[in-house]
Amino acid sequence: MNIKPFLDDNFLLENRTAEILYHEYAARQPIIDYHNHLPPDEIASNKKFANLTAVWLNGDHYKWRAMRTMGVPERYITGDATDFEKFQKWAETVPFTIRNPLFHWTHLELKRYFGITDLLTPKTAEKIYNQCSELLNTDAYSTRNLLRKMNVEVVCSTDDPVDDLRFHQQVKQEGMDIKMLPAFRPDKAILIEKESFPAYIQKLGEVADIDIQSFDDLLEALQNRADYFDKNGCKLSDHGLEQVYAEEFTGHEANAIFKKRMAGLPVTPEEARKFMSAMLYHLGCMYAEKGWVQQFHLGALRNNSSRMMRQLGPDTGFDSIGDWEQAAALSKFLNRLDTEDKLAKTILYNLNPRDNEVMATMIGNFNDGSTRGKMQFGSAWWFLDQKDGMEKQLNALSNMGLLSCFIGMLTDSRSFLSFPRHEYFRRLLCNLIGRDVHNGELPDDTKWLGGIVEDICYRNAKGYFGF
Repeated sequence: MNIKPFLDDNFLLENRTAEILYHEYAARQPIIDYHNHLPPDEIASNKKFANLTAVWLNGDHYKWRAMRTMGVPERYITGDATDFEKFQKWAETVPFTIRNPLFHWTHLELKRYFGITDLLTPKTAEKIYNQCSELLNTDAYSTRNLLRKMNVEVVCSTDDPVDDLRFHQQVKQEGMDIKMLPAFRPDKAILIEKESFPAYIQKLGEVADIDIQSFDDLLEALQNRADYFDKNGCKLSDHGLEQVYAEEFTGHEANAIFKKRMAGLPVTPEEARKFMSAMLYHLGCMYAEKGWVQQFHLGALRNNSSRMMRQLGPDTGFDSIGDWEQAAALSKFLNRLDTEDKLAKTILYNLNPRDNEVMATMIGNFNDGSTRGKMQFGSAWWFLDQKDGMEKQLNALSNMGLLSCFIGMLTDSRSFLSFPRHEYFRRLLCNLIGRDVHNGELPDDTKWLGGIVEDICYRNAKGYFGF
């Protein structure tokens, strides 16, 4: 039996049908990356990176977690070591990442962006670092050209309501060929128990030019900012929450809880849930009125190491999968909006794989025939955006919904080198369908199946968001 070469043209493709579906249909589709954390200022300035560490390791908590696991001291991860010293430590780590998606991503990114087919090891590290860093200092490897290399058509950043969106405005005024659109992320105005909540509300009021003294004032300020985002091309919102909140509440209760917190008094867990439920409901109504898509990323247990949180801050690689119950509150929240005909297009992402079937069936409860694929089970996210996680998400959606209506992959990344994840997803999608054809579970009609693949990779998202 012949052993397939590593990362060849038919990587992850097990049979001829899968190869045809990927190479002739999926590969050529533009990328609509409707959720990421790319810094808009770096696109607006068309930034060039000083070296490979600057573009590849800085801010990448996936790599940081792996390095810490290998016993790499923090100095070589987020500390004061030189960029090459940090890269060398990453190169020492890579051979030990076998069967982790980092091994695939690392070599796929080196190959797609830089044409490098050597494995990254301590022996090849200096050569690869110098070769990539030299290219990164050329105009061809600026942020915009990195996006062009991957055939990116749309990127949607993730933006706080207080953002002035000046970088989005700059890009639009310049007429850049790639659309860069904002997404509305108001979680800081929802999470009332956070220590930073009062200061954030004051900042929001200043930006919206509203003296926020009541719950209604807060809603008015968020409406003001949503209107501003809408004028700047925003078509979607996003929430990163442990779970959706759907407690019973009254306007009087929400106002009393808000005032209590702003007075510097602690709120009880029950009061916090009531307030967050009120906020999500009113924001959901706002999104529906604007015709936006609402996204919910659910289930992350964040900042588990309090020691490292104090040392490095959030989003530095100390988060994990949480195990909250999701179904009942999510159903109640969606039903409340649906009953009032105020349920916007919705994408649900889960971080706990046990909830795949929960999400796949939940979306079916609220598809109402008004829009093709109105309710979406979002792509495998964070710890799940790897081979096993993507296949499980695709299988759950296929078995309990309509895969053909799926809006496909996104990067959810801060890295400009992360876009081969779309290729990774597309190869897995084509392989699953190709496997069914070869097993006699689907007809051998690549033209028909290829059209569905094109829909999932590109056309469904383009129509869903109205890009």
